[in-house]
Amino acid sequence: MEKLLTTKLYIPRTRPDLVPRPRLIERLNEGLHRKLTLICAPAGFGKTTLISEWVAGCKRPVAWLSLDEGDNDPIRFHAYLVAALQTIEAGIFENVQAMLRTSQPPPIESMLIELINEVVTLSQDFVLVLDDYQVIEDRSIDESLTFLLDHIPPVMHLVIISRSDPMLPLSRLRARSQMTELRIGDLRFSTHEATDFLNGVMGLELSEEQVIALDTRTEGWIAGLHLAALSMQEKEDIAKYISEFAGDNRYIVDYLVDEVLAQRPKDTHDFLLQTSILKRMAGPLCDVITGRGDGQEMLERLEQANLFIVPLDNKRNWYRYHHLFVDLLRQRLAEAMNSHEIKLLHQRASQWYKENDFLVEAVEHAMAAEDFENVIHLVELKSMELLMRGQQSLLLKWQDKLPRKLVASNPRFCLTTAWAWLSMGHPNEAEECLQLLEQSLGKGMVDLFSGQERVESIDPSVQTVLIEIAVMRIELASVAGDIPRVFELSRLVLPYLEAEGDSPVDQLLKEFRSVVFFVLGLA
Repeated sequence: MEKLLTTKLYIPRTRPDLVPRPRLIERLNEGLHRKLTLICAPAGFGKTTLISEWVAGCKRPVAWLSLDEGDNDPIRFHAYLVAALQTIEAGIFENVQAMLRTSQPPPIESMLIELINEVVTLSQDFVLVLDDYQVIEDRSIDESLTFLLDHIPPVMHLVIISRSDPMLPLSRLRARSQMTELRIGDLRFSTHEATDFLNGVMGLELSEEQVIALDTRTEGWIAGLHLAALSMQEKEDIAKYISEFAGDNRYIVDYLVDEVLAQRPKDTHDFLLQTSILKRMAGPLCDVITGRGDGQEMLERLEQANLFIVPLDNKRNWYRYHHLFVDLLRQRLAEAMNSHEIKLLHQRASQWYKENDFLVEAVEHAMAAEDFENVIHLVELKSMELLMRGQQSLLLKWQDKLPRKLVASNPRFCLTTAWAWLSMGHPNEAEECLQLLEQSLGKGMVDLFSGQERVESIDPSVQTVLIEIAVMRIELASVAGDIPRVFELSRLVLPYLEAEGDSPVDQLLKEFRSVVFFVLGLA
């Protein structure tokens, strides 16, 4: 199974200087008897911070999963889901893990039934938190969670943190009083909370009128108040600054970030911009990106300065920037560096992730760098593993972003894509891949069966590709119910699948032979 990034399972630490929110904590506690708690608001409203504060005082064990775009692959999502649940009790869900490891995973519903049955056996009530659920776009994952909510055991309570409403049956849950919701109106700082934050946490000495002015103009938006406080720490005339502080949220953010970034030393400013391409940061990774050797020191310094950086573990190994802050940093990175320089940063990140065995992250950064040759190379290195782990949808997502000619000119990648389409139940798309590959080679499967003399003139590596195309077309004929075609192609290709040695090619031919005999048996 793919190596999992354990920091995605860590509960974010509560800050010692956070503003207590007992009114919201009480509502969260009151909702524990329901199936779902939904925390939904735009970036900067303290959603994750609130839940971190709540779980720190919650008497139930808590499993946490921080999601990212790579989790749109159903197999990857459920692998991380199981890993999160195993933090509640080690040694459980082994049957589910075995299902996820198979080359042909069973239907998700079957896996969920096994998972739910194991959850029922747990002896204590617990909470599962899914953070940043807005990144999930795969409808099958929404359907999976819907099934889980429909049959959720009493020992389990689900919390979803998201910037947008998830595609779940929220109206039904709301009508049946099975869901607790906290939204923008609930999460906004009250005047009292804004006073505690600005004067207590940020060390300002603002009057009640000044606090009310800032709170009103930011509409209780926590990130806006945070940015304003950072900017005011360097101002001599606070009253003038507040009196001139106006505008809607978008322009306030642009102005304040310019103010905050302008006050940072150049080395800090450059570090912030360059590392903004990363979803998660570690000292050694930052060193590779920036070409410096002070990555860990800088991360800890930023944390101490409370500069919109969030620790992801208890050892200060992994961090991320606040979502809103990183969005704005990336805007300024695009203004400060040309596209070639930004692509170079992504290439460095991709190489580090490759060397540390994080395939998904390596591919994503190579894709961002438009280093498509490297994407092909990375996927080809792990092509069979991706198929065996059932990560076809992730593979097809990458393939869709690559130039068509490049895919066609790399036979292994093209064949892997065809197998992925076939296993996902899309035979027409699989056939299109095979035809594209034959056009690129200048030879078709029929050339393989055109006589011994003709075959010997074909390069051995091309022969192997044509053999695999023929084997796949046997599978396609079986799917289409074309039994005569299965027998015809099997008769033609089996003589080419004789192999006695142990070379990689011989091993591949033996696997193809097994596939052909299996399909023949079905026929």
